[in-house]
Amino acid sequence: MYLNTRTLSEHTARLSVEEHYASAEDSTSNSLKKQDSLVSSNTTSISATGPLVGAGSDGVPRPVLHDPIPLASGVPRKSYDSKALPIRTDGSLDYDALYEDESDNDLSMESHGSVVTHLLSQVKIGMDLTKVVLPTFILERRSLLEMYADYFAHPDLFLRIADLKEPRERMVQVVRWYLSAYHAGRKSSVAKKPYNPILGEIFQCHWDIPELPTGDEASNVEVKDGPIPWCRRDQLTFIAEQVSHHPPISAFYAEHYNKKISFSAHVWTKSKFLGLSIGVHNIGQGTVTLCDLNEEYVVTFPNGYGRSILTIPWIELGGTITITCPQTGYRADIDFITKPFYGGKKNRIQGEIYGPNDKKSFISISGEWSGLMEYKFNDGSKPSKFETFVDVNSIPIYKKKVRPVAEQDENESRKVWREVTAGLKMNDIEKATNAKFQVEQKQREEAKERKETFGEWETKYFKGIGESWIYTTPLLHRLTLEKRDSKR
Repeated sequence: MYLNTRTLSEHTARLSVEEHYASAEDSTSNSLKKQDSLVSSNTTSISATGPLVGAGSDGVPRPVLHDPIPLASGVPRKSYDSKALPIRTDGSLDYDALYEDESDNDLSMESHGSVVTHLLSQVKIGMDLTKVVLPTFILERRSLLEMYADYFAHPDLFLRIADLKEPRERMVQVVRWYLSAYHAGRKSSVAKKPYNPILGEIFQCHWDIPELPTGDEASNVEVKDGPIPWCRRDQLTFIAEQVSHHPPISAFYAEHYNKKISFSAHVWTKSKFLGLSIGVHNIGQGTVTLCDLNEEYVVTFPNGYGRSILTIPWIELGGTITITCPQTGYRADIDFITKPFYGGKKNRIQGEIYGPNDKKSFISISGEWSGLMEYKFNDGSKPSKFETFVDVNSIPIYKKKVRPVAEQDENESRKVWREVTAGLKMNDIEKATNAKFQVEQKQREEAKERKETFGEWETKYFKGIGESWIYTTPLLHRLTLEKRDSKR
C-alpha cells in the first residue's frame, strides 16, 4: 500500500480494492426515501412530530404508538417493545440514555433487499459516493464527530506521553496510544456508518482520569479559555467541528492543561464504491504537541473498507500510516493489513519504529489492532523476543462525559441527530428517515440562502491555513501568552 500523506488538493480518485467505510450522503432523493419507508413498514410508527408519551398498564409512562397500519397485502406492521425505550420521570424520552446505550440491532443487508437493490442501481464501480444517499438502516446512532472522540478511549495512554523523559520512549508511547485508538469505535461485529455531520456541527466532551491525578483541588480551576470552558485543568477535553461540507472535512482538538499536551487533526473523507465493498480515503493528518518540550508528532490516518455490503457488512482498515517527530528525528511506519480473499486474519498490523537517520528499526510491532499487539527490540538493547506492546481488550475504556442534550446548543451533534437516534433505537426506519431528511433539508435551505446573499460560512473553533485546519487557540499558544504576561 502507499503512504496516506497526500494533501487535500492531491488526486485521490484511485482507490484500490482495499478502502474504508462510506462516509457520504448529501441530498435525500424521494425515490430512496420511499424505499426506506417500504422497509420500515414492518415497524410501528411514532408520530412524526416527536415522541408522544402515555402510561402503560403498569403505570410507567411510555411513548404512545399508533395503531398498526396495514400494508397493501393486509399484513399489519410489526410492533416494537416500548419497554426498551428510556423514559424520564416526567414522561419525556431520555435522549441521553439513547446515546449512552451501546447495544445494537443486528444488521443484515439481505433483509433490506429492496433498498440495497435501489442503492446499487444508482452507483457504478469507482463512483464517488459523496452525493449518493445511503439507506437509513445502515446508520450507527452517533455522528462522525463523536466517533473521532474514540481516539481518546484510553486517555491514560495519551497522557503518559508527556511523562516520559527520553525522546525514544515518547515516540514508542505515541505509537502505543495511536494503535490502541481504533478498536473502541468498532465494537459491533456488523459495520454501520455514523451520521454525516452537517456544516457547523459541533461535538464536545471530556474525560476524568482519576488514576492520573494532577494538581490539587485549589489549582484545578476551570480552563475558561480552553475548548470547553466549564472543564478543569485536570480533565482531558475534546471538541470537533464540521468545517466543510463539500468536500466533507472534520476538524478536532483535544488538550490536557496540567499535562501540557494537545492533539489537533483534520480529516477529509473521500469515498468510493468498489463493487462488493465501499472504500474511504481518510485524507489529512493529526499532530500531538508537547507544549513544555515544543515537540510535535505528526500522524496520518489509515484507509478503511466496508466489506460484504450485500450480506453482513464488516469494517477493516488498510494502508500505511506514518508517525514522525521533526524535532527529534524519530519516526514510525505502520501497515494496516487487509484480510486476503482466502484465509488470513482480520485487523492485522505490522510496524517499525526508527531512530534519527536510522535505516534499520529498533522496534518491530505486530498483531491485531482489535486485540493483542506485541513488540521486540532489534538493536540489542533488550532481548530480541516478542512481548506485549498493548492488548486493547485487557485495558479499560474510559467513558467520555457529554453534557445533557437538553443543555446543548442547537448545532451540537447529539441534539442535531436526536430524533434520528430515537427512530433507529426504536427500529422505526420511517421515523429515522424522516428525521434525517429534516436535518439535511434545513442544511440545504441554509446553503441556498447563503448562495443567494453571497454569504460565506464562517467556522467557529478552527481556521483554515493552507490545506490544514488548525484550532484557533491551541494550548501551546495560550501558555506562551501566559508566560509573556507573567514577565511583565
